[in-house]
Amino acid sequence: MFSLNQRTNRALAGFLGLGAALAPISASAHVKWFAPYIVDAAPAPLTRTLSDPYFWTGIVLVLVFFVAARLIERSAAGTATLDAMDRVTDPLWRHLDTFMRIVVAGFFVAIFAVGGVYLTPDLQTPAEWVSWLQLLIAAGIVSRKTMPLSAAGIIFLWVLALRDYEFFHLLDYLALGVAVAGYLVLESSNRPDWRKHRFELLRWGVAIALMWSSLEKFAYPEWFYPLVVEKPFLTFGIPRDMFIPMAGIAEFTMGFGLLATPLIRRLSAIALFVIFNAAVYPFGRIDLIGHALIMAIIVAIAVDHTRELHFWGWIRRSLVGVPLGLASALVIFATAYWGLHAAFFGPDAQTMAELRTEQTEMATHTFSLEYPHGPIASPDMSGADSEQGAEAPDAGTLTATEAYERSMMGMHEEMMEGLRHDDPDVAFVLGMIPHHQGAIDMARIQLAAGSDRTNMALAQHIIAEQQKEIEAMRAWLRQRGIETE
Repeated sequence: MFSLNQRTNRALAGFLGLGAALAPISASAHVKWFAPYIVDAAPAPLTRTLSDPYFWTGIVLVLVFFVAARLIERSAAGTATLDAMDRVTDPLWRHLDTFMRIVVAGFFVAIFAVGGVYLTPDLQTPAEWVSWLQLLIAAGIVSRKTMPLSAAGIIFLWVLALRDYEFFHLLDYLALGVAVAGYLVLESSNRPDWRKHRFELLRWGVAIALMWSSLEKFAYPEWFYPLVVEKPFLTFGIPRDMFIPMAGIAEFTMGFGLLATPLIRRLSAIALFVIFNAAVYPFGRIDLIGHALIMAIIVAIAVDHTRELHFWGWIRRSLVGVPLGLASALVIFATAYWGLHAAFFGPDAQTMAELRTEQTEMATHTFSLEYPHGPIASPDMSGADSEQGAEAPDAGTLTATEAYERSMMGMHEEMMEGLRHDDPDVAFVLGMIPHHQGAIDMARIQLAAGSDRTNMALAQHIIAEQQKEIEAMRAWLRQRGIETE
């Protein structure tokens, strides 16, 4: 139901392996909150990924880690480790259904309070009644008799979102949504042969959601460029073009690990839990709300004492199953992702670079202070207003150089006038406001005339941050009875 990802740790050697893969994950959900997401845009060709040495480096590291972990799991040390995990997690394991029901109900209460969304901040809706339906879903989880109705409500919200968003975009939220709804149905059932699969269904839902969303890092790496500019600490100094594919491999393989043998899936869950928690502080409470169900299911996987493998157990236990399973998963998911996009939008769909910023009606959000990397509805230098309300320089048919020069001349005059104020504190603020506005004007010209993706992302970041500071300075002036607008 939610896009996933974030990154936190580093340690490149263990980077991709489950426990050590604590570095790159969690940008997908955020990618759609912070960067332009044009559903119709064509993904990068698969050959680009297959020719990337970092992609294959990540694959090799993962295979080594999985084989080593599987060998340990076969030994007495592996059995002892699982037994120790069982003892530590036993109190929660015995009350896991109660835990899951509380979290699911709490999640729907939280998005009811946020308002204006279907199932995640990426899926917005102006329909107020949707929020009240979310509250009813939460109330239905209190009783086992009404849990199937809550499950139906979750599926209904996903179907409802199809009216406003492309089916391909909604696939990001299908697996987890179905898994949570299915869990509620199985948990409320009186048939033991059904109920025993309820946590397994949750595990498959999260695994599929992770593996599917990870492909965005290979199909649309440019979505992640603004996030790297906005929060450079996320990469821990790793070069962008190395970090993004390695992050994709880490996310995909940890999702794959959730479907593996008991020790590997529990280690994968622990690593993912650390990663998602690390995302909360940089991205705020909305991240916690958006990923609450994912994190709860990851906890359920980590404490799950079940050691039986119901599907394809023999291949999942064997060493050859590691490379065979991972290769099969990559082929299946990549074929589905690129194939379905071509089926929905045609093989000749335009790329993000070709669509550029004028296609704002195709994006899931446009520029605002909340979404500083959304596309700005300003395809030329004609002086169209942005959503901030501040006017861009009236460049008309000027060249970029002439537009830059005009914006700087206007900034200089206003700045010098402000600096002449008798009060040095007021003079500082009156001088800084036009200084910041000049930076905003230059950034808008860059967005209208430029083409470099890194500079475009930086320009959008400058607009968002400088506008916030302008508003803070104007508020400071208003407290002293000085109006500047």
